[in-house]
Amino acid sequence: MRSKSKQEARTAVLSVEGLSSTYGDREILRDISFSVKEGEIFVIMGSSGSGKTTLLKHLIGLSTSNQGSVTLLGNRLLTLAKNELYKLRKRIGVAFQGGALINSMNIIDNVELPLHQHTKLDNATIRIMSRIKLKMVSLIDAEHLMPPQLSGGMLKRAGLARAVIMDPELLFFDEPSAGLDPVTSAAIDELIISLRDALKMTVVVVTHELESALKIADRIMILADGQIVALGTIDEIRQLTDPRVQSLLHRRPPDSCRDDENYLDHLTRKE
Repeated sequence: MRSKSKQEARTAVLSVEGLSSTYGDREILRDISFSVKEGEIFVIMGSSGSGKTTLLKHLIGLSTSNQGSVTLLGNRLLTLAKNELYKLRKRIGVAFQGGALINSMNIIDNVELPLHQHTKLDNATIRIMSRIKLKMVSLIDAEHLMPPQLSGGMLKRAGLARAVIMDPELLFFDEPSAGLDPVTSAAIDELIISLRDALKMTVVVVTHELESALKIADRIMILADGQIVALGTIDEIRQLTDPRVQSLLHRRPPDSCRDDENYLDHLTRKE
């Protein structure tokens, strides 16, 4: 019997089965099923309105649905009491798109906040731990600055430092490259990979940035109209012929992925 590959043998730290979600009469997600393996960087992609943000809310327990299930670190979210969900969230980190820092607190106080709220560590230990994380994201010299004094890339890194301050088993990162220049975006990509390796955690990244996804992902899932249209390694994704996948890979509207001659004929045809 064929032995399992390392990827196949890894434990699933996140599993989604048959998840559907509606907003009023509108169906946002439709029969979503996938799993994320321990230690991988799993990228969720899709254009605006594809359902990425709604899915992320379900994955971290901010939204629930009776249609399907989300199992996070061995816990089915829909069955958890509030105190159990609270404990579970201590084991994950979430880096929000805009950093979500508190503007009235300086950077190191923002980073320390989860430790003050969720642990009984003394202040000196908390300060040391926070400086270690700020060093990891190259912000140790900016610890005294206030959020409005930071650039977009610095805000992302500060938010990331706070998200990993409690050494989460699983990190969610929402749009890490949004609004950043190419050089800063590349630096964030490298940081995601290095933190995954250094902290031995699993990372789920939600993004619409193709270049970033191709650089960091072990596997990519592509959403379109609330459905999964592709799921696999980078090489597997590139081989797919689905026009929705090709339009994302080539950064073109779906119509432009048609055969050029047929498309020209379609545009010039007289009714």
